[in-house]
Amino acid sequence: MTDLVVIGKNGQLAHEIARLAPTAVCLGRENIDITSPAGLAEVLNGLQPKAVINASAYTAVDNAETDQDNAYLLNQAAVANLAQYCKANNVFFVHVSTDYVFNGNKGAPYTVSDAIEPQGVYGKSKAAGEAELTSILPDSSAIIRTSWVYSAKGNNFVKTMLRLMQEKPQLGVIDDQIGSPTWAKGLAQACIEAASQKITGVYHWSDEGVCSWFDFAIIIQQLGLAKGLLSQPIPIKPIPSSAYPTPARRPHYSVLDKTLTRETFSTQLSHWQVQLSAMMDELV
Repeated sequence: MTDLVVIGKNGQLAHEIARLAPTAVCLGRENIDITSPAGLAEVLNGLQPKAVINASAYTAVDNAETDQDNAYLLNQAAVANLAQYCKANNVFFVHVSTDYVFNGNKGAPYTVSDAIEPQGVYGKSKAAGEAELTSILPDSSAIIRTSWVYSAKGNNFVKTMLRLMQEKPQLGVIDDQIGSPTWAKGLAQACIEAASQKITGVYHWSDEGVCSWFDFAIIIQQLGLAKGLLSQPIPIKPIPSSAYPTPARRPHYSVLDKTLTRETFSTQLSHWQVQLSAMMDELV
Protein backbone atom coordinates (compact mmCIF):
# COMPACT_ATOMS: atom_id res chain seq x y z
CA MET A 1 0.00 0.00 0.00
CA THR A 2 1.24 3.48 -0.93
CA ASP A 3 0.55 6.46 1.34
CA LEU A 4 0.52 9.05 -1.43
CA VAL A 5 0.32 9.02 -5.21
CA VAL A 6 0.84 12.25 -7.12
CA ILE A 7 -0.64 12.62 -10.60
CA GLY A 8 1.84 14.75 -12.47
CA LYS A 9 5.57 14.28 -12.46
CA ASN A 10 7.25 17.04 -14.43
CA GLY A 11 5.38 20.11 -13.25
CA GLN A 12 6.36 22.66 -10.61
CA LEU A 13 3.93 21.44 -7.97
CA ALA A 14 4.72 17.73 -8.38
CA HIS A 15 8.43 18.56 -8.17
CA GLU A 16 7.95 20.32 -4.83
CA ILE A 17 5.69 17.57 -3.46
CA ALA A 18 8.34 14.98 -4.35
CA ARG A 19 10.98 17.00 -2.49
CA LEU A 20 8.82 17.27 0.63
CA ALA A 21 7.41 13.74 0.53
CA PRO A 22 10.18 11.49 -0.84
CA THR A 23 8.09 8.34 -0.40
CA ALA A 24 5.30 9.68 -2.62
CA VAL A 25 4.95 8.00 -6.01
CA CYS A 26 4.76 10.59 -8.80
CA LEU A 27 3.20 9.45 -12.05
CA GLY A 28 3.70 11.23 -15.36
CA ARG A 29 1.94 10.73 -18.68
CA GLU A 30 4.37 7.94 -19.47
CA ASN A 31 3.23 6.11 -16.32
CA ILE A 32 -0.54 6.62 -16.25
CA ASP A 33 -3.32 7.72 -18.62
CA ILE A 34 -5.84 9.59 -16.48
CA THR A 35 -8.10 10.06 -19.51
CA SER A 36 -8.74 6.28 -19.46
CA PRO A 37 -10.75 4.97 -16.48
CA ALA A 38 -9.55 1.42 -17.09
CA GLY A 39 -5.97 2.48 -17.66
CA LEU A 40 -5.71 4.58 -14.53
CA ALA A 41 -7.43 1.88 -12.45
CA GLU A 42 -4.87 -0.70 -13.55
CA VAL A 43 -1.96 1.49 -12.47
CA LEU A 44 -3.51 2.68 -9.20
CA ASN A 45 -4.66 -0.82 -8.24
CA GLY A 46 -1.03 -1.86 -8.32
CA LEU A 47 -0.09 0.96 -5.94
CA GLN A 48 -3.13 0.90 -3.64
CA PRO A 49 -2.83 4.56 -2.63
CA LYS A 50 -4.29 5.94 0.59
CA ALA A 51 -4.47 9.38 -0.98
CA VAL A 52 -4.07 10.92 -4.44
CA ILE A 53 -3.00 14.48 -5.23
CA ASN A 54 -3.84 15.66 -8.73
CA ALA A 55 -1.05 18.06 -9.67
CA SER A 56 -1.65 17.68 -13.40
CA ALA A 57 -3.73 19.99 -15.57
CA TYR A 58 -4.02 21.64 -18.94
CA THR A 59 -2.57 25.04 -18.00
CA ALA A 60 -1.80 26.70 -21.36
CA VAL A 61 -4.34 29.48 -20.82
CA ASP A 62 -4.20 31.02 -24.29
CA ASN A 63 -3.89 27.72 -26.19
CA ALA A 64 -7.00 26.45 -24.43
CA GLU A 65 -9.13 28.93 -26.39
CA THR A 66 -8.53 26.93 -29.57
CA ASP A 67 -7.70 23.55 -27.98
CA GLN A 68 -10.91 23.18 -26.01
CA ASP A 69 -11.26 19.41 -26.33
CA ASN A 70 -7.90 18.72 -24.73
CA ALA A 71 -8.44 21.36 -22.04
CA TYR A 72 -11.73 19.73 -20.99
CA LEU A 73 -10.27 16.23 -21.34
CA LEU A 74 -7.55 16.93 -18.77
CA ASN A 75 -9.30 19.49 -16.57
CA GLN A 76 -12.76 17.90 -16.40
CA ALA A 77 -12.97 14.33 -17.72
CA ALA A 78 -9.70 13.18 -16.12
CA VAL A 79 -10.74 14.69 -12.78
CA ALA A 80 -14.03 12.79 -12.97
CA ASN A 81 -12.15 9.57 -13.78
CA LEU A 82 -9.86 10.01 -10.77
CA ALA A 83 -12.76 10.93 -8.51
CA GLN A 84 -14.71 7.81 -9.56
CA TYR A 85 -11.69 5.63 -8.85
CA CYS A 86 -11.12 7.23 -5.45
CA LYS A 87 -14.80 6.81 -4.57
CA ALA A 88 -14.81 3.13 -5.53
CA ASN A 89 -11.59 2.41 -3.63
CA ASN A 90 -11.96 4.60 -0.53
CA VAL A 91 -9.05 6.86 -1.50
CA PHE A 92 -8.79 10.50 -0.37
CA PHE A 93 -8.42 12.93 -3.28
CA VAL A 94 -6.76 16.37 -3.29
CA HIS A 95 -7.32 18.43 -6.43
CA VAL A 96 -5.64 21.73 -7.33
CA SER A 97 -7.71 24.43 -9.02
CA THR A 98 -7.27 28.07 -9.95
CA ASP A 99 -8.18 31.72 -9.35
CA TYR A 100 -9.32 31.75 -12.99
CA VAL A 101 -12.68 30.29 -11.92
CA PHE A 102 -13.58 33.86 -10.84
CA ASN A 103 -14.47 36.73 -13.18
CA GLY A 104 -12.07 39.20 -11.56
CA ASN A 105 -14.62 41.97 -11.09
CA LYS A 106 -15.21 41.77 -7.34
CA GLY A 107 -12.48 44.16 -6.26
CA ALA A 108 -12.05 42.37 -2.92
CA PRO A 109 -10.53 38.98 -2.05
CA TYR A 110 -12.62 36.04 -3.25
CA THR A 111 -13.92 33.71 -0.55
CA VAL A 112 -14.50 30.00 -1.12
CA SER A 113 -18.25 30.64 -1.10
CA ASP A 114 -18.22 33.36 -3.76
CA ALA A 115 -19.97 32.52 -7.01
CA ILE A 116 -17.65 31.44 -9.80
CA GLU A 117 -17.80 32.88 -13.30
CA PRO A 118 -14.78 31.85 -15.37
CA GLN A 119 -14.03 34.04 -18.37
CA GLY A 120 -12.05 31.70 -20.64
CA VAL A 121 -11.84 28.06 -21.64
CA TYR A 122 -9.07 27.32 -19.13
CA GLY A 123 -11.10 28.67 -16.22
CA LYS A 124 -14.31 27.08 -17.46
CA SER A 125 -12.64 23.67 -17.83
CA LYS A 126 -11.13 23.93 -14.33
CA ALA A 127 -14.53 24.94 -12.92
CA ALA A 128 -16.06 21.92 -14.67
CA GLY A 129 -13.45 19.70 -12.98
CA GLU A 130 -14.33 21.18 -9.60
CA ALA A 131 -18.01 20.44 -10.26
CA GLU A 132 -17.26 16.83 -11.17
CA LEU A 133 -15.29 16.27 -7.99
CA THR A 134 -17.85 17.98 -5.76
CA SER A 135 -20.58 15.84 -7.32
CA ILE A 136 -18.76 12.50 -7.18
CA LEU A 137 -16.66 12.67 -4.00
CA PRO A 138 -17.75 15.56 -1.76
CA ASP A 139 -17.00 13.86 1.56
CA SER A 140 -13.52 12.52 0.79
CA SER A 141 -11.82 15.26 -1.19
CA ALA A 142 -10.25 18.70 -1.01
CA ILE A 143 -10.14 21.36 -3.71
CA ILE A 144 -7.29 23.86 -3.29
CA ARG A 145 -7.47 26.91 -5.52
CA THR A 146 -4.23 28.79 -6.10
CA SER A 147 -2.76 31.60 -8.20
CA TRP A 148 0.39 32.80 -9.97
CA VAL A 149 2.44 29.68 -9.17
CA TYR A 150 6.21 29.62 -9.66
CA SER A 151 9.21 27.57 -8.50
CA ALA A 152 12.86 26.98 -9.29
CA LYS A 153 11.76 24.26 -11.71
CA GLY A 154 10.04 24.70 -15.04
CA ASN A 155 8.82 27.76 -16.89
CA ASN A 156 7.16 30.53 -14.94
CA PHE A 157 6.94 34.30 -14.60
CA VAL A 158 9.89 34.64 -12.21
CA LYS A 159 12.34 32.73 -14.38
CA THR A 160 11.07 34.41 -17.54
CA MET A 161 11.56 37.85 -15.99
CA LEU A 162 15.10 37.01 -14.86
CA ARG A 163 15.95 35.85 -18.39
CA LEU A 164 14.43 38.92 -20.07
CA MET A 165 16.12 41.26 -17.59
CA GLN A 166 19.44 39.87 -18.81
CA GLU A 167 18.51 40.02 -22.49
CA LYS A 168 16.49 43.24 -22.94
CA PRO A 169 17.37 46.92 -22.53
CA GLN A 170 13.98 47.54 -20.88
CA LEU A 171 10.69 45.77 -20.13
CA GLY A 172 7.01 46.66 -20.07
CA VAL A 173 4.96 44.66 -17.55
CA ILE A 174 1.20 44.68 -17.01
CA ASP A 175 0.11 46.68 -13.98
CA ASP A 176 -3.70 46.30 -14.07
CA GLN A 177 -3.96 42.61 -13.21
CA ILE A 178 -3.87 42.16 -9.44
CA GLY A 179 -3.32 38.91 -7.54
CA SER A 180 -1.01 37.01 -5.21
CA PRO A 181 2.08 35.04 -6.25
CA THR A 182 2.50 31.52 -4.89
CA TRP A 183 5.72 29.57 -4.39
CA ALA A 184 4.91 25.99 -5.33
CA LYS A 185 6.68 24.73 -2.20
CA GLY A 186 4.08 26.22 0.15
CA LEU A 187 1.27 24.94 -2.04
CA ALA A 188 2.88 21.49 -1.97
CA GLN A 189 2.97 21.56 1.84
CA ALA A 190 -0.74 22.42 1.92
CA CYS A 191 -1.59 19.60 -0.50
CA ILE A 192 0.39 17.08 1.54
CA GLU A 193 -1.32 18.22 4.75
CA ALA A 194 -4.76 17.96 3.15
CA ALA A 195 -3.96 14.45 1.92
CA SER A 196 -2.49 13.18 5.19
CA GLN A 197 -5.07 14.79 7.48
CA LYS A 198 -8.03 14.19 5.14
CA ILE A 199 -9.06 17.84 5.15
CA THR A 200 -12.27 18.07 3.13
CA GLY A 201 -13.81 21.05 1.36
CA VAL A 202 -12.74 23.96 -0.83
CA TYR A 203 -9.78 26.11 0.21
CA HIS A 204 -7.68 28.94 -1.17
CA TRP A 205 -3.90 28.89 -1.05
CA SER A 206 -1.59 31.65 -2.21
CA ASP A 207 1.18 33.51 -0.49
CA GLU A 208 0.18 36.52 1.62
CA GLY A 209 0.08 40.02 0.17
CA VAL A 210 -1.22 41.52 -3.05
CA CYS A 211 0.55 42.89 -6.12
CA SER A 212 0.34 43.50 -9.84
CA TRP A 213 2.55 41.70 -12.35
CA PHE A 214 4.48 44.99 -12.59
CA ASP A 215 5.03 45.07 -8.81
CA PHE A 216 6.10 41.42 -8.95
CA ALA A 217 8.65 42.19 -11.67
CA ILE A 218 10.10 45.13 -9.73
CA ILE A 219 10.77 42.93 -6.69
CA ILE A 220 12.16 40.13 -8.87
CA GLN A 221 14.70 42.60 -10.26
CA GLN A 222 15.59 43.96 -6.80
CA LEU A 223 16.16 40.47 -5.42
CA GLY A 224 17.92 39.31 -8.56
CA LEU A 225 20.42 42.15 -8.27
CA ALA A 226 20.92 41.58 -4.53
CA LYS A 227 21.54 37.86 -5.02
CA GLY A 228 23.85 38.24 -8.00
CA LEU A 229 21.40 36.66 -10.45
CA LEU A 230 21.31 39.90 -12.47
CA SER A 231 24.33 41.98 -13.43
CA GLN A 232 22.64 45.37 -13.85
CA PRO A 233 19.19 46.96 -13.54
CA ILE A 234 17.03 47.84 -16.54
CA PRO A 235 14.01 50.16 -16.73
CA ILE A 236 10.69 48.38 -16.10
CA LYS A 237 7.61 50.29 -17.24
CA PRO A 238 3.99 49.65 -16.24
CA ILE A 239 1.65 48.92 -19.15
CA PRO A 240 -2.11 48.24 -19.34
CA SER A 241 -3.48 44.84 -20.37
CA SER A 242 -4.84 46.53 -23.50
CA ALA A 243 -1.26 47.04 -24.67
CA TYR A 244 -0.61 43.29 -24.52
CA PRO A 245 -3.69 41.54 -25.94
CA THR A 246 -3.95 37.77 -25.44
CA PRO A 247 -6.43 35.19 -26.80
CA ALA A 248 -7.79 34.46 -23.30
CA ARG A 249 -9.26 37.03 -20.96
CA ARG A 250 -7.55 37.11 -17.57
CA PRO A 251 -9.21 38.22 -14.34
CA HIS A 252 -8.17 41.78 -13.48
CA TYR A 253 -8.43 41.06 -9.75
CA SER A 254 -8.09 37.52 -8.46
CA VAL A 255 -6.84 37.82 -4.89
CA LEU A 256 -7.96 34.79 -2.87
CA ASP A 257 -9.35 35.11 0.65
CA LYS A 258 -7.53 32.58 2.84
CA THR A 259 -9.46 32.97 6.12
CA LEU A 260 -10.74 29.39 6.04
CA THR A 261 -7.27 28.10 5.17
CA ARG A 262 -5.71 29.84 8.17
CA GLU A 263 -8.39 28.35 10.42
CA THR A 264 -8.01 24.82 9.07
CA PHE A 265 -4.40 24.17 8.06
CA SER A 266 -1.36 24.05 10.32
CA THR A 267 0.91 24.86 7.35
CA GLN A 268 1.78 28.52 7.76
CA LEU A 269 1.21 31.17 5.11
CA SER A 270 4.07 33.59 4.38
CA HIS A 271 4.31 36.89 2.51
CA TRP A 272 5.01 36.51 -1.19
CA GLN A 273 8.20 38.58 -1.02
CA VAL A 274 9.61 36.30 1.68
CA GLN A 275 8.73 33.22 -0.37
CA LEU A 276 10.12 34.73 -3.56
CA SER A 277 13.45 35.46 -1.88
CA ALA A 278 13.65 31.90 -0.55
CA MET A 279 12.92 30.42 -3.96
CA MET A 280 15.44 32.67 -5.70
CA ASP A 281 18.10 31.47 -3.26
CA GLU A 282 17.71 28.10 -4.98
CA LEU A 283 18.69 29.70 -8.29
CA VAL A 284 21.93 31.21 -6.97
